[in-house]
Amino acid sequence: FGLLLLAVVVNGLLQPGFFTEPVIRSNLTTFLPLIAAAVGQTVVVVAGGIDLSMGALITLVDVVVVSLMTRWEGAIALPVLAGLGVGLLAGLVNGLLVALVRLQPIVATFATSFIWSGLALVVMPRPGGSVPEAFYSRYRDAVAGLPVALWLLLAIAGSWWLLRRLPLGRQLYMVGGHQVAAYASGVDVPAVRVLSYAIASLYAAMAGLAVVANTATGDPLVGHPFTLSSITAVVIGGTSLAGGAGGAGGSIAGAVILGLIGNIIFFANVPSFYQDLISGL
Repeated sequence: FGLLLLAVVVNGLLQPGFFTEPVIRSNLTTFLPLIAAAVGQTVVVVAGGIDLSMGALITLVDVVVVSLMTRWEGAIALPVLAGLGVGLLAGLVNGLLVALVRLQPIVATFATSFIWSGLALVVMPRPGGSVPEAFYSRYRDAVAGLPVALWLLLAIAGSWWLLRRLPLGRQLYMVGGHQVAAYASGVDVPAVRVLSYAIASLYAAMAGLAVVANTATGDPLVGHPFTLSSITAVVIGGTSLAGGAGGAGGSIAGAVILGLIGNIIFFANVPSFYQDLISGL
């Protein structure tokens, strides 16, 4: 959180009008997909796993939703439900491969990342499609004086707060901390691991929906940066990659920090061929 404060201060010095409502709203709409992905990654990492397919799944949700919105002109609810359904199904596949087939999480999700990417190219071989104006305009609007993206951020944080206090939330930490001890305590370890991937993929689907609302188009390559960025946000936020420790509050802060670092690089006029170097440092 000290790093977050530093990033905010530097942005305030470099970005004109950083603390004004339009700029805050613009930043929130841009950061929200990574925030949702980081919370999803946290669920898996806390339970002792990792999801390298998250970026590909965000892409798949993006192109499925946009394709359905294009085909069913003006439709919003059904494409959104379809996107969430795709996320849930993909998460169940990941979870079953890890928990029942007993593949290493890094191997299983690395493999499924190619499957989701391939399916995305089948659904939409090139960028395109159309999104109803009502969908993306509401995402950029404000409700009760606060940006819609902020309300969505609060909803994501609230869902983690609720999950953390349910028996499943405690079991995620138990499984991530010590699977054998969790099993000896009566925890259904395979079920918890499957559910961790399913829940994480629902958050990834939300990230995909936010990408659709933010870009108002479909892109079969749009999600790839989110995989490593979501893991980076989790690490910055203090969640242990060994599992059993951490939380989504730090991951949300980590995602915002990454977004603010991108802003700093842009408004500091860093040449494009130095940007990756500076970001990495």
